[in-house]
Amino acid sequence: MELLSYFVSALTPLNLLMALGGVVLGTIIGALPGLSATMAVAVLVPFTFTMDPATGLIALGAIYTGAIYGGAFAAILVNTPGTPSAIATTFDGFPMAKRGDGSLAVTLATLASVVGGLVGGVFLLLLSPPLAKVALAFGPPEYFWLAIFGLTLISALSVGNTIKGLLGGCIGLMLAMVGVAVVGGDIRFTMGTHTLLGGFDIVSALIGLYCIPVLIDLVATPDRHLKVEQGNRGIRFLEAFGLAWKSKFNVIRSAVVGTIVGILPGAGGSIAGLVSYSEARRSSKEPETFGKGAPDGLMATEAANNATVGGGFIPTLVLGIPGTPPDAIILGALLVQGIKIGPTLFSQQGDIVYTFIFGLLIATALMLPAGLLIGRYAYKSIASIPKTLLVPTIAFLTVIGSFAIHSNLHDVTMMISLGVLGWVLNRCGFAPSPIVLGLVLGKIAEQGFVQSYLIGNATNNITGMFFGRPISLAIVALAVFTVIYPLIFAKRKEKAKKRALDAARSYSESNGETTVPDIQEIKASSFDPLAGLKKQIAKPRDISGMVVSAILIVAAGWAYSQTATMSPMGSVFPSTISVAVIILSVMLLALNFLRKPAEAASETANASVSRRVALVLVMAGWVAVIPAIGFASAAIVAFLILSRVACYEIMGPKRQLTEALAAIAIVGGLYLLMAKVLLIRMPSGFLF
Repeated sequence: MELLSYFVSALTPLNLLMALGGVVLGTIIGALPGLSATMAVAVLVPFTFTMDPATGLIALGAIYTGAIYGGAFAAILVNTPGTPSAIATTFDGFPMAKRGDGSLAVTLATLASVVGGLVGGVFLLLLSPPLAKVALAFGPPEYFWLAIFGLTLISALSVGNTIKGLLGGCIGLMLAMVGVAVVGGDIRFTMGTHTLLGGFDIVSALIGLYCIPVLIDLVATPDRHLKVEQGNRGIRFLEAFGLAWKSKFNVIRSAVVGTIVGILPGAGGSIAGLVSYSEARRSSKEPETFGKGAPDGLMATEAANNATVGGGFIPTLVLGIPGTPPDAIILGALLVQGIKIGPTLFSQQGDIVYTFIFGLLIATALMLPAGLLIGRYAYKSIASIPKTLLVPTIAFLTVIGSFAIHSNLHDVTMMISLGVLGWVLNRCGFAPSPIVLGLVLGKIAEQGFVQSYLIGNATNNITGMFFGRPISLAIVALAVFTVIYPLIFAKRKEKAKKRALDAARSYSESNGETTVPDIQEIKASSFDPLAGLKKQIAKPRDISGMVVSAILIVAAGWAYSQTATMSPMGSVFPSTISVAVIILSVMLLALNFLRKPAEAASETANASVSRRVALVLVMAGWVAVIPAIGFASAAIVAFLILSRVACYEIMGPKRQLTEALAAIAIVGGLYLLMAKVLLIRMPSGFLF
């Protein structure tokens, strides 16, 4: 009955308004690349100090959960995760949108997000104290291996390119080591420039590696960005609900995984989404559809990353250990409100914390109608916008999103540079997701590795520190299994598929009569541990991959040589990763030498190289002139030029005037949002 009274307290009109407003605002912010949940919560924290503690916390929690969900919109519609937790959402969400199922993808993401958020909230409500003890069992070795497990997961999901996936993860780890070392304080790999002291910002890198390649390919052809759905198909709720109900076990399992991963400080939605996605693919009857627009993959990711919100609050409220930056900000808000964090919180100040938890559950439930209403128009709007407006608008969002993080043009420059590098690597078969995840998990992995190394070195038991703890061994076993499973069982999967096709053909040819010879022909497949390797060798030689491997060997060798001037704490992780890069690159080179030469690949006939180059040059010039003429002025000029770069038709004066007015409206509206509402300091020039 006491819990019921707290639930009633959460249903006051003001609390409901804060929950709904927070979810809508968070969804919009999460959908815009660069405007993270952390930024939204941090900006709005001061406004909650005048509210009742429970009401203020409900508003912050609603914004947080809405922003995590909102990241799916950008992931599905423009192949750019709005938040790092939506990285795996791009795997199947964007392919669904490209084939014309964008509204279905958005609806599935909404349903899965709501279920995941509710499961995480229920765990938070009922099982906080016992589940918080799980986080205490994790020490430095467990966090290191957890980060490595996340990298092996996404590498294994790079079907047919496991070595490239692992190399991509190592590239991300190397990028994460640029700047001041997380342990020891060494200055590393800055090449003498002060601009690299802060390293590569994660959100800027995420925007660049995902969004810039999309823009480069968008202007290369006159083809539409997304397929426009025929007829008024709306949100396709019944169809989506049927698919979700059919995959209910996948959704619930993913939500539970997300909650458990969310409990671990620092793990976050990116690992939760990958673990759930991998498990969904492993247990699927059609794993070959994953990465090509499989609804199960999309639902698994969204259920998991939204469940981490409730899971992340468990160590925050019970132990005072925030798992993510938004959790840390909300923890600060709790302390300012005079709330004592710890095991006694639920007994001494239960009225506040339980009202907040019920408010979070209500906000998650309100995410369903709010998300469906936003999604009803989001896909059709993006799909119907002409490229002459879509390209410059996305480009402006990338620039303003990466600038808004630290109000620093250096972040924008890094974003564009990494974007071009990501496009080149993607053309060579190195997907952006492992690189981004390596950058996201780099500091967690290094801190866990260095601390474990120091403890092991002090106790003369380095091996036991890394491989002698039960939880560590379990994570290592999972990581190894994840890497070798596709290689060892590749032949078995192919034979199983062939047997199924043969059985179906035999059944059809015999008019439904199964004969004894047919049964005898379908034999069990033999186990071949080298099946995956033989399949890899049978592929044509990858010249571009060999070139990248050679470059990586040189870069890793240089990085290893730089560790000689560092302290032991600052050098142990870079030297280890450098050796790993060299070994993996040599393996990729050796594999390609065993392959037969490939036929020359031809560029798509209608792909325009000049427009691609023009887009990169315009964006680089855009950033260069901002200090001189101002942010808004440079944006309007660049917007108009990019609209010409993306134009493949002759436009009349009326349409040109319309698009010029649209440019001023879009740039002006977002500029005012940043400068006047979010109070971000924007550079001004001799214009404005």
